[in-house]
Amino acid sequence: MVGIIEIIIIGFKGDDMKWKGGRKSTNVDDRRATSGGRSMPSMGTMMMIWPIIKALLKTKFGWAIIGLGVVAYMSGFNPLSLIGVGGGSYSAPVNQVQDDKNAAFISTVLASTEDVWGKELPGYREPQMVLYRAGTKSGCGYANAAMGPFYCPADQKVYLDLSFFDELSQKHNAPGDFAQAYVLAHEVGHHIQNLQGILSKVQQAKQQWKNEKRSNALQVKVELQADCYAGVWAHHAHKRFNILEEGDVEEALRAASSIGDDALQRKATGHVRPDAFTHGSSQQRVEWFRRGLRSGDIRQCNTFK
Repeated sequence: MVGIIEIIIIGFKGDDMKWKGGRKSTNVDDRRATSGGRSMPSMGTMMMIWPIIKALLKTKFGWAIIGLGVVAYMSGFNPLSLIGVGGGSYSAPVNQVQDDKNAAFISTVLASTEDVWGKELPGYREPQMVLYRAGTKSGCGYANAAMGPFYCPADQKVYLDLSFFDELSQKHNAPGDFAQAYVLAHEVGHHIQNLQGILSKVQQAKQQWKNEKRSNALQVKVELQADCYAGVWAHHAHKRFNILEEGDVEEALRAASSIGDDALQRKATGHVRPDAFTHGSSQQRVEWFRRGLRSGDIRQCNTFK
């Protein structure tokens, strides 16, 4: 078994983390088939546009137009919007095999968090994870893919559009399944904070202060603690289930670094505004995740000192 500290020191890219065959959580609300996504035109719409289609089918040029329309549709654009029917775009086509594999993987990671925190925190109540596409309802309002993964304390659920994993890999240069596991573990960390009463106390303080700079600074502490909790989970998950390969922790550290506020601000605007941080710098996020990973002790995660 590769030790956790050894993995951090080695840090090269190895195989995927060991998850196949693990228990999958039953606390999963899979809404992928019913939320957002690309839908077929209604019967009423088909009846309305049929005369146009019928005319196009009579010429080679018309067939070419139909072919272009099909390609546009499969690429995420609604060609009917050009004649005022339907919206301008749909979500991009989904690779169902890969999507189902991602769903199985993240359900296994959720089960791992349940096993770890159920032992480490007496009385732990498990959160539910909602998988969706494009958009869905949550206890905290409407959820959409652009928001990224988030935890809603009102209904104690983690919301996750699996397309975020593609964004993590392609946009933030943080590929790998353990990077994905880190993201979920971070959101479960917010659930623990909710159970501890931390989130409600932070919200009360923000409402009393009504000061954006102070509120942002407090929110950074919340996010860094969740990063530390994610590290604690990884420590015990590896100790109990031997899930990590060499390079896996590097994936998580790369993810933590790539979604630090300074990295995101620099990419978006070319400069950094520390007073606008809400999640912490890349260095802070890496340091707090490492603290939890090395210690395996949730008491080492007090960012509010």
